[in-house]
Amino acid sequence: MQKKPDEPTLLEVRDLRTHFSLRGSFLDRLFGRSIGSVKAVDGVSLELRKGEVLGLVGESGSGKTTLGRSILRLVDPTGGSVVFEGTELTGLGADHLRRLRPRMQIVFQDPHASLNPAMDLYAAVSDPMRIQGVTRDEGEIRRRVAEVLERVGLAPAEQYMAKYPSDLSGGQKQRAVLARAIILGPSLLVADEPVSMLDMSVRAKILELMLGLKDDLGLSFLYITHDLATAKFFCDRIAIMYLGRVVETGPAPTIYREPRHPYTDALMRAIPEPDPTRQVPRDLPRGEVPDAVQPPRGCPFHPRCSRAFEVCGWEGRDLRELLERRWEGLSDADYDAERNLIGSLDALDVPGEGSVLVPAGAEGPEALMTYLRGLWTTGGEDPFWRGVLGLNPGAGGVTIEFMAAMEPELRVIEDVEVACHLYDPEALARARDQAAQQKPPGEPVTG
Repeated sequence: MQKKPDEPTLLEVRDLRTHFSLRGSFLDRLFGRSIGSVKAVDGVSLELRKGEVLGLVGESGSGKTTLGRSILRLVDPTGGSVVFEGTELTGLGADHLRRLRPRMQIVFQDPHASLNPAMDLYAAVSDPMRIQGVTRDEGEIRRRVAEVLERVGLAPAEQYMAKYPSDLSGGQKQRAVLARAIILGPSLLVADEPVSMLDMSVRAKILELMLGLKDDLGLSFLYITHDLATAKFFCDRIAIMYLGRVVETGPAPTIYREPRHPYTDALMRAIPEPDPTRQVPRDLPRGEVPDAVQPPRGCPFHPRCSRAFEVCGWEGRDLRELLERRWEGLSDADYDAERNLIGSLDALDVPGEGSVLVPAGAEGPEALMTYLRGLWTTGGEDPFWRGVLGLNPGAGGVTIEFMAAMEPELRVIEDVEVACHLYDPEALARARDQAAQQKPPGEPVTG
């Protein structure tokens, strides 16, 4: 995204990665065997300007919370760069990082768990000042606590200072958390689902309060949410995350008016419509967010995308999902008949450009080949079949050969960036070339 000269960059993130190693069994750890890692954040780049609200939107499991914590170094990134107010944070020592803490704060999702039940509000809100050694003058500390409590709407402040979290409502607790976050005068506030646990009647008031803090104190927000409705109200720009990556980013009005990535479009369709008389097409993505330990080949969204095509990264796991989805709708007799043709599906879980489906019992590969041809012929509208180069029977079963995959990269399209092959001329050209080589269902691949 191009930034205006009068809007300096506060935060710049480049190719940030945060992977968590899986522990495995005792023997795995004893012999130093790696069993993989969870790619919670997998190459994210973004910018946040001073005085801006950037919304980080995605389903649960998309990596948005881990990204927020990695930026603040509450979680150590695996790689990449985070530059905050001109200082590189990755690799920064604890002493240097502590000196920067007053400038970057976080508001967590659960206000009930964010406050110590044994501390009154005065102690909780003033604690950052003592930890950072701002002043030892109790009169100055009390004056500052009263000032921020009044600023977040807990007035009169003297009445609230002696209260404990159990004396407060959910909205009042979140106001207290905001007071604690701003007492050191930060320039960056990471707000992680700050209104998701509050009553609907309170959410708009808290968001209005946060907008007021942004304007009055010159704050910049990284607003993490799964709720596109609140993001539309609160954010200047939107970054859509999926499986550890940003798939679309741009000005909020543009994203809402013309979502380009199929995932963004699906999220927009999921926004509740308050008018019961208005029919809204849903077209929600099928299935769940895939496993981040073994992300899908090619485009990570392709298993759930109705617009996926040849180069999106089809593999054996997609065939397994197609078969299991089909079998859910069959009668017991039809299921038994089809299931008795096919042996174990475990070989389909091995990533690669080809998979082998083994027959069950004495049916042999020819019966299995006939079955797969029938699926392809009758279910050819499923995007999966666009990614199949051909079927080849052999002694061990039927080999399914897939098209070569491409990984999408963020590309500038007018005033947004989108990571989707639908907007990549090279991907579209390669898809046409591979489609020309595709063998019809009745013709096995030879050679």
